[in-house]
Amino acid sequence: MTIIAPSILAADFARLGEETRAIAQAGADWIHLDVMDGHFVPNISFGPAVVKALRPCTDKFFDVHLMIAPADPYLAAFAEAGADAITVHVEAGPHIHRSLQTIRALGKRAGVALNPGTPASSIEPLLDMLDLVLVMSVNPGFGGQSFIDSSLETLARVKAMTAGRSIDISVDGGITPETAGAAASAGAGILVAGSAAFKGGPDAYGKNVAAIREAAQSATGRDGVRC
Repeated sequence: MTIIAPSILAADFARLGEETRAIAQAGADWIHLDVMDGHFVPNISFGPAVVKALRPCTDKFFDVHLMIAPADPYLAAFAEAGADAITVHVEAGPHIHRSLQTIRALGKRAGVALNPGTPASSIEPLLDMLDLVLVMSVNPGFGGQSFIDSSLETLARVKAMTAGRSIDISVDGGITPETAGAAASAGAGILVAGSAAFKGGPDAYGKNVAAIREAAQSATGRDGVRC
């Protein structure tokens, strides 16, 4: 099954609630929320208050991606705000295993993110604590970047490492109908798309989401039934 998770980082921030409803109604499976602190990455986005404000807008799965350091002091706040999954970066704190334990103790799915320069082997000691691995196919911090081809190798390595485990594999960065097929073929079951999902305004959202899904399904033969 291919899951399409539009990133609201590419939405119109002046209409964020309406945008969240619109992309959910357009066929999004999950809503991806990119949280940036201006420290771990060179940009600032939003915090738990925005996640809480958006939670009543849809019952879709909230996939919260924390590009912040340290992450641990904020895990409970994002859980309380309505996150369904919380993903932290390997480099976001000195005790990543403890961070994942905390996320699970909060009743949320625990994820870890790999930057383009982070080796896939770094998650080997964490496999028993993971529900999700997010492979970054751009350097985190800004939307609208081009897909980094070497991320396909990382996806393939993560797929091999997680074989036989109930761990989802996600990819984030430069996902378009042109790159979705290769990413899905390499192992990604969750495709995070920002600009490609939100371009053209609400009337185009359904077409945008469908195009990404169709490209992934065509490359893999996966069922596109939504979760």
